[in-house]
Amino acid sequence: MKREINNDVYNTIDWYSENEPFYLLKGLVNPVRVAYFKRIIHETLKLNPTGLRALEVGCGGGILTVEIAKLGFETHGLDISENAIKQARYQAEKEELAIHYQVASALELPFEDHSFDVVFCCDVLEHLPDLNKAIEEIARVTKKGGIFFYDTINRTLFSKISVIKVAQEWKMVAFMPENLHVWDMFITPEELVMALSSNNIEQKDMKGMASSVNPFKTLMLLRQRVKGKISYKELSERAPLKESNSDLRSSYMGYGIKKVE
Repeated sequence: MKREINNDVYNTIDWYSENEPFYLLKGLVNPVRVAYFKRIIHETLKLNPTGLRALEVGCGGGILTVEIAKLGFETHGLDISENAIKQARYQAEKEELAIHYQVASALELPFEDHSFDVVFCCDVLEHLPDLNKAIEEIARVTKKGGIFFYDTINRTLFSKISVIKVAQEWKMVAFMPENLHVWDMFITPEELVMALSSNNIEQKDMKGMASSVNPFKTLMLLRQRVKGKISYKELSERAPLKESNSDLRSSYMGYGIKKVE
Protein backbone atom coordinates (compact mmCIF):
# COMPACT_ATOMS: atom_id res chain seq x y z
CA MET A 1 0.00 0.00 0.00
CA LYS A 2 1.36 3.40 -1.00
CA ARG A 3 1.66 5.72 1.99
CA GLU A 4 0.27 9.26 1.89
CA ILE A 5 2.28 12.06 3.46
CA ASN A 6 0.67 13.76 6.45
CA ASN A 7 1.26 17.49 5.98
CA ASP A 8 -1.78 18.29 8.14
CA VAL A 9 0.34 17.77 11.25
CA TYR A 10 1.78 21.25 10.72
CA ASN A 11 -1.63 22.73 11.51
CA THR A 12 -1.58 21.44 15.08
CA ILE A 13 2.01 21.32 16.37
CA ASP A 14 3.82 23.59 18.83
CA TRP A 15 6.99 24.65 17.04
CA TYR A 16 8.88 25.91 20.09
CA SER A 17 8.15 23.53 22.99
CA GLU A 18 11.26 21.68 24.20
CA ASN A 19 9.05 18.64 24.80
CA GLU A 20 7.65 18.47 21.25
CA PRO A 21 9.37 16.74 18.29
CA PHE A 22 9.61 19.82 16.09
CA TYR A 23 11.97 21.37 18.60
CA LEU A 24 14.56 19.16 16.87
CA LEU A 25 14.56 21.57 13.93
CA LYS A 26 15.71 24.31 16.29
CA GLY A 27 18.00 22.26 18.53
CA LEU A 28 19.34 19.62 16.14
CA VAL A 29 19.10 20.83 12.54
CA ASN A 30 19.48 24.61 12.80
CA PRO A 31 22.98 24.64 14.35
CA VAL A 32 24.57 22.76 11.45
CA ARG A 33 22.65 24.31 8.56
CA VAL A 34 22.77 27.90 9.87
CA ALA A 35 26.53 27.61 10.39
CA TYR A 36 26.87 26.36 6.81
CA PHE A 37 24.65 29.08 5.34
CA LYS A 38 26.53 31.78 7.27
CA ARG A 39 29.88 30.51 6.02
CA ILE A 40 28.74 30.49 2.41
CA ILE A 41 27.18 33.96 2.70
CA HIS A 42 30.06 35.65 4.51
CA GLU A 43 33.19 33.72 3.52
CA THR A 44 32.50 32.12 0.15
CA LEU A 45 30.19 34.67 -1.48
CA LYS A 46 31.29 37.63 0.67
CA LEU A 47 27.77 39.03 0.78
CA ASN A 48 26.64 41.85 3.01
CA PRO A 49 23.01 40.96 3.82
CA THR A 50 22.09 44.53 4.73
CA GLY A 51 19.64 45.83 2.13
CA LEU A 52 19.23 42.44 0.45
CA ARG A 53 15.83 40.70 0.29
CA ALA A 54 15.55 37.07 1.45
CA LEU A 55 12.63 34.66 1.28
CA GLU A 56 12.09 31.39 3.11
CA VAL A 57 9.70 29.10 1.22
CA GLY A 58 7.84 26.77 3.58
CA CYS A 59 9.00 28.57 6.71
CA GLY A 60 6.82 26.67 9.17
CA GLY A 61 6.92 28.31 12.58
CA GLY A 62 9.87 30.49 11.63
CA ILE A 63 12.63 28.47 13.27
CA LEU A 64 15.05 29.15 10.41
CA THR A 65 13.47 32.44 9.34
CA VAL A 66 14.47 34.21 12.55
CA GLU A 67 18.10 33.21 11.95
CA ILE A 68 17.91 34.59 8.41
CA ALA A 69 16.54 37.87 9.75
CA LYS A 70 19.30 38.09 12.36
CA LEU A 71 21.84 38.04 9.53
CA GLY A 72 20.50 41.42 8.42
CA PHE A 73 18.33 40.52 5.42
CA GLU A 74 14.95 42.10 4.75
CA THR A 75 13.25 38.80 5.46
CA HIS A 76 10.03 37.28 4.14
CA GLY A 77 8.55 33.89 5.01
CA LEU A 78 5.59 31.96 3.73
CA ASP A 79 3.90 28.69 4.57
CA ILE A 80 0.63 27.02 3.65
CA SER A 81 -0.18 26.38 7.32
CA GLU A 82 -2.03 29.21 9.08
CA ASN A 83 -1.09 27.72 12.46
CA ALA A 84 2.60 27.79 11.56
CA ILE A 85 2.45 31.39 10.35
CA LYS A 86 0.61 32.45 13.50
CA GLN A 87 3.40 31.00 15.66
CA ALA A 88 6.07 32.46 13.37
CA ARG A 89 4.59 35.94 13.73
CA TYR A 90 4.41 35.57 17.50
CA GLN A 91 8.06 34.49 17.69
CA ALA A 92 9.21 37.36 15.46
CA GLU A 93 7.38 39.84 17.66
CA LYS A 94 8.86 38.21 20.77
CA GLU A 95 12.39 38.56 19.35
CA GLU A 96 11.65 42.06 17.99
CA LEU A 97 12.39 41.05 14.40
CA ALA A 98 10.67 42.68 11.43
CA ILE A 99 9.81 39.60 9.37
CA HIS A 100 7.11 39.70 6.71
CA TYR A 101 5.03 36.52 6.89
CA GLN A 102 2.11 35.31 4.82
CA VAL A 103 0.09 32.16 4.15
CA ALA A 104 0.78 30.87 0.63
CA SER A 105 1.80 27.78 -1.32
CA ALA A 106 5.35 26.93 -2.36
CA LEU A 107 3.91 25.93 -5.73
CA GLU A 108 2.43 29.37 -6.37
CA LEU A 109 4.61 32.05 -4.84
CA PRO A 110 2.80 35.40 -4.49
CA PHE A 111 5.73 37.51 -5.65
CA GLU A 112 6.82 39.15 -8.88
CA ASP A 113 9.64 37.77 -10.99
CA HIS A 114 13.18 38.52 -9.77
CA SER A 115 11.99 39.72 -6.34
CA PHE A 116 14.65 38.24 -4.03
CA ASP A 117 18.42 38.22 -3.73
CA VAL A 118 18.42 35.02 -1.67
CA VAL A 119 15.81 32.25 -1.34
CA PHE A 120 15.85 29.46 1.24
CA CYS A 121 13.80 26.24 1.05
CA CYS A 122 14.68 23.87 3.86
CA ASP A 123 13.03 20.66 5.05
CA VAL A 124 10.26 21.34 2.54
CA LEU A 125 10.99 19.96 -0.94
CA GLU A 126 10.43 16.36 0.19
CA HIS A 127 6.89 17.30 1.30
CA LEU A 128 5.77 18.72 -2.04
CA PRO A 129 3.91 16.82 -4.79
CA ASP A 130 5.81 18.53 -7.63
CA LEU A 131 9.53 19.16 -7.15
CA ASN A 132 10.08 20.79 -10.54
CA LYS A 133 7.16 23.19 -10.09
CA ALA A 134 8.56 24.28 -6.71
CA ILE A 135 12.03 24.89 -8.16
CA GLU A 136 10.48 26.66 -11.14
CA GLU A 137 8.68 29.07 -8.79
CA ILE A 138 11.80 29.58 -6.68
CA ALA A 139 13.86 30.34 -9.78
CA ARG A 140 11.19 32.74 -11.04
CA VAL A 141 11.27 34.93 -7.91
CA THR A 142 15.07 34.80 -7.57
CA LYS A 143 17.05 37.63 -9.13
CA LYS A 144 19.63 36.82 -11.79
CA GLY A 145 22.82 36.07 -9.91
CA GLY A 146 20.75 35.38 -6.79
CA ILE A 147 21.37 32.54 -4.35
CA PHE A 148 19.21 29.51 -3.58
CA PHE A 149 19.90 27.62 -0.33
CA TYR A 150 18.27 24.27 0.40
CA ASP A 151 18.23 21.21 2.58
CA THR A 152 16.27 18.01 1.99
CA ILE A 153 16.45 14.23 2.47
CA ASN A 154 18.12 11.72 0.18
CA ARG A 155 16.22 8.63 -1.01
CA THR A 156 18.51 5.81 0.13
CA LEU A 157 18.24 2.59 2.10
CA PHE A 158 19.91 4.43 4.98
CA SER A 159 17.24 7.16 5.02
CA LYS A 160 14.50 4.53 4.79
CA ILE A 161 15.79 2.96 7.99
CA SER A 162 16.76 6.13 9.87
CA VAL A 163 14.09 8.63 8.82
CA ILE A 164 11.14 6.31 8.20
CA LYS A 165 11.60 3.21 10.36
CA VAL A 166 13.50 4.63 13.35
CA ALA A 167 12.04 8.14 13.41
CA GLN A 168 8.41 7.32 12.59
CA GLU A 169 7.47 3.65 12.67
CA TRP A 170 9.41 1.74 15.33
CA LYS A 171 7.48 2.75 18.45
CA MET A 172 10.27 1.73 20.82
CA VAL A 173 12.35 4.65 19.52
CA ALA A 174 10.14 6.74 17.19
CA PHE A 175 10.10 10.49 17.75
CA MET A 176 8.11 11.90 14.82
CA PRO A 177 4.45 11.55 13.74
CA GLU A 178 3.79 8.61 11.43
CA ASN A 179 3.76 9.55 7.73
CA LEU A 180 5.35 12.93 8.43
CA HIS A 181 7.74 11.80 5.71
CA VAL A 182 7.19 9.31 2.90
CA TRP A 183 10.33 7.64 1.54
CA ASP A 184 9.16 7.70 -2.08
CA MET A 185 9.05 11.53 -1.92
CA PHE A 186 12.68 11.87 -0.83
CA ILE A 187 14.96 13.46 -3.42
CA THR A 188 18.32 12.20 -4.58
CA PRO A 189 21.07 14.79 -5.13
CA GLU A 190 21.05 13.92 -8.83
CA GLU A 191 17.32 14.62 -9.08
CA LEU A 192 17.66 17.93 -7.29
CA VAL A 193 20.61 19.08 -9.39
CA MET A 194 18.65 18.18 -12.54
CA ALA A 195 15.65 20.21 -11.35
CA LEU A 196 17.92 23.17 -10.57
CA SER A 197 19.66 22.98 -13.94
CA SER A 198 16.32 22.77 -15.75
CA ASN A 199 15.34 26.04 -14.09
CA ASN A 200 18.55 27.98 -14.75
CA ILE A 201 20.09 27.50 -11.30
CA GLU A 202 23.70 26.31 -11.26
CA GLN A 203 24.50 23.92 -8.41
CA LYS A 204 27.58 25.14 -6.51
CA ASP A 205 28.07 23.13 -3.34
CA MET A 206 26.51 20.26 -1.39
CA LYS A 207 27.21 18.86 2.09
CA GLY A 208 25.70 16.10 4.17
CA MET A 209 24.18 16.41 7.63
CA ALA A 210 25.23 13.38 9.67
CA SER A 211 24.97 12.31 13.30
CA SER A 212 28.02 12.99 15.43
CA VAL A 213 27.35 9.93 17.65
CA ASN A 214 27.31 6.24 16.75
CA PRO A 215 24.01 4.48 15.92
CA PHE A 216 23.92 2.47 19.15
CA LYS A 217 24.17 5.58 21.32
CA THR A 218 21.55 7.28 19.16
CA LEU A 219 19.11 4.40 19.68
CA MET A 220 19.80 4.45 23.41
CA LEU A 221 19.04 8.17 23.58
CA LEU A 222 15.88 7.74 21.52
CA ARG A 223 14.73 5.00 23.89
CA GLN A 224 15.35 7.31 26.85
CA ARG A 225 13.26 9.97 25.09
CA VAL A 226 10.37 7.53 24.62
CA LYS A 227 10.52 6.66 28.33
CA GLY A 228 10.34 10.36 29.19
CA LYS A 229 13.81 10.49 30.73
CA ILE A 230 15.08 13.20 28.38
CA SER A 231 13.41 16.00 26.43
CA TYR A 232 13.82 16.79 22.75
CA LYS A 233 16.10 19.62 23.79
CA GLU A 234 18.34 17.20 25.67
CA LEU A 235 18.24 14.78 22.74
CA SER A 236 19.49 17.57 20.47
CA GLU A 237 22.33 18.39 22.84
CA ARG A 238 23.46 14.78 23.28
CA ALA A 239 23.28 13.72 19.62
CA PRO A 240 24.11 16.81 17.53
CA LEU A 241 24.40 16.76 13.77
CA LYS A 242 27.60 17.65 11.97
CA GLU A 243 28.44 18.81 8.48
CA SER A 244 29.90 16.08 6.28
CA ASN A 245 31.77 16.27 2.98
CA SER A 246 30.96 12.69 2.05
CA ASP A 247 27.97 11.35 4.03
CA LEU A 248 24.88 12.36 2.05
CA ARG A 249 22.95 9.17 2.86
CA SER A 250 20.25 11.03 4.79
CA SER A 251 19.86 14.81 4.97
CA TYR A 252 21.94 17.09 2.77
CA MET A 253 22.19 20.83 2.15
CA GLY A 254 23.72 23.13 -0.40
CA TYR A 255 23.27 26.12 -2.65
CA GLY A 256 23.06 27.20 -6.25
CA ILE A 257 23.23 30.48 -8.15
CA LYS A 258 20.68 31.60 -10.71
CA LYS A 259 22.45 32.14 -14.01
CA VAL A 260 22.70 35.65 -15.36
CA GLU A 261 22.32 34.53 -18.97
